[in-house]
Amino acid sequence: MTFALLMESLGIAPNASLHGYTIDSMLEMLHWFMLILFVGWGSFYFYTLWRFQHKKSPKANYVGTTSHLPTKLEGGVLVLEIVLLMAFAAPIWANRIDQFPSGPDVTHLAAVGQQFFWNFHYTGPDGKFGHRDIKLVSASNQLGLDRNDADAADDLTAIGEMHLPVNKPCIVDVRSKDVIHDFCIPNMRVAQDAIPGSVIPLWFIPVKTGTYEIVCAQLCGNNHSGMKATLVVESEADYQKWFDETAKLSGARVVEGEPVAPASSSAAGFVANH
Repeated sequence: MTFALLMESLGIAPNASLHGYTIDSMLEMLHWFMLILFVGWGSFYFYTLWRFQHKKSPKANYVGTTSHLPTKLEGGVLVLEIVLLMAFAAPIWANRIDQFPSGPDVTHLAAVGQQFFWNFHYTGPDGKFGHRDIKLVSASNQLGLDRNDADAADDLTAIGEMHLPVNKPCIVDVRSKDVIHDFCIPNMRVAQDAIPGSVIPLWFIPVKTGTYEIVCAQLCGNNHSGMKATLVVESEADYQKWFDETAKLSGARVVEGEPVAPASSSAAGFVANH
């Protein structure tokens, strides 16, 4: 299902992810369903105002209606809601939490929220996150990345800008350094609370190149409304170019897709594209 005529007319952010089409289609059905209910119950309401006005019913009827039609209609609405929940909503949710992608094409990174911006941490070609230490956190090393750790040799960090290759799955580990945030990319149809002390993954496949807004969807303080970042979805070649250039600038040494040595301590915590 890929129809979303009503959703587009309501000004919903255009979808740019593979799974977003199913979500939009489900929301489309729900809106049409609610529109039908609104028209139906609204019509019935105005009918009762006309039918039982004082001129037509000067004397109160203490028996009321004896028809079972309202009960049958309410039962039908209940059945339809159960069908929507079990046949559409539940399978979509199960797909999001039970079927995480795997393999060499998956881009794995972490999104770490803090008042009031987003940090991004990429694993690099080795597929491993480097060691982080709270004692190393500084203005130039917001994540406390230990560049002396071998697993951190090819790791990249960035503030406010996240890059992904188009048509390839990504897994984002959502975290927080301080209070509860919510990592939300409306165009990708994903959102996940960032809870201190927890690592909660989400995944999606971007299918359209472009620049998209990342926001915090959880009230997190005075500057909550300004807690935004940018997602850049680009071709594989452009993404690889960005990755390689950022690796060189950050001190991460990578040759033919493999890290060859830990980065120097002088380059620790370099923040790219801020």
